[in-house]
Amino acid sequence: MNENKKQTPLSALGEFGLIRRLTEKIELKNNSSEKGVGDDAAVLSFPDKKIVVTTDLLTEGIHFNLMYVPLKHLGYKAVVVNLSDVYAMNAQPRQITVSIAVSSKFSLEAIEELYSGIHMACEKYGIDLVGGDTTTSMTGLVISITAIGEADAEAIAYRSGAQVNDLVCVSGDLGGAYMGLQLLERENEVFKVNPKEQPQLEGYDYILERQLKPEARKDVIELLNELGVKPTSMIDISDGLSSEILHLCEESQVGCNIYEDKIPMDTQTKLFAQELNINPIVAALNGGEDYELLFTVPLADHDKIKKEFDFTIIGHITEKGNGANLITGSGAAISLQAQGWNPLLKN
Repeated sequence: MNENKKQTPLSALGEFGLIRRLTEKIELKNNSSEKGVGDDAAVLSFPDKKIVVTTDLLTEGIHFNLMYVPLKHLGYKAVVVNLSDVYAMNAQPRQITVSIAVSSKFSLEAIEELYSGIHMACEKYGIDLVGGDTTTSMTGLVISITAIGEADAEAIAYRSGAQVNDLVCVSGDLGGAYMGLQLLERENEVFKVNPKEQPQLEGYDYILERQLKPEARKDVIELLNELGVKPTSMIDISDGLSSEILHLCEESQVGCNIYEDKIPMDTQTKLFAQELNINPIVAALNGGEDYELLFTVPLADHDKIKKEFDFTIIGHITEKGNGANLITGSGAAISLQAQGWNPLLKN
């Protein structure tokens, strides 16, 4: 946001004026969106479909730091993290609602910048913004987004369907978002000491984008459908690989073996981890916010999956008694622990 532009206080518009300003250009894209913004509730129509609904809440100072997170990127990311949950059900998102609580420090232009990112995500993923709410916050910015999706009944993938001998697969690469956060935090600390110091971000565009502007893996769902592969279980990686595979194992009542040398990581992730004396595998296992998809498929689908460069087979499902293990390069089995981010832990 350009700080030199004239800033309009939100009090000049009032709640309803702000809502009109933020929603006046919305055009509905999906046939299931019968009525969007402007009434007491949105009206959606889903004949012969299963409906999935998910909500995420983002709070300033807990989930994001506006010292280094641009508002446009924040709006985009707030939508994406919800869409990722819908895709993790092997479903297609169709609508979102957006609710925000804002303090008096935010101007109209700042909120419009936030919404420009929200609208950008809606446009990219072909979804409709059909409602929401606005209110006052005493402390900062809070964003709550609900995503609504649809799928054929037989297509839904739950966390509870993994079977012994299934292959454990992951899309993309892991750990990049966490290392991007470490880079931003490091430069923010430098800025606090010397505001004139230019941030040292060159050469790390990829991990910065993984943190600031992640993408939901719509393409993965489309590709699996093209391949004729239906995951037996699936989850998105928001809290780290170790936490997510433990969720799958717990819900499916199984164990797993995950192989350390199979976990995909980008070169930038590895290089910056080494720069900070962090084991890259720790970033992949515990970092979170990658929003890749972790899924299991029957062993019979091995040949279909192995040909795809963006899928990596990282292990297999075992009997529950085996536990959930990371198999190191030396062949040692280490019990996986859920060390990803926990918002309810005391600081």
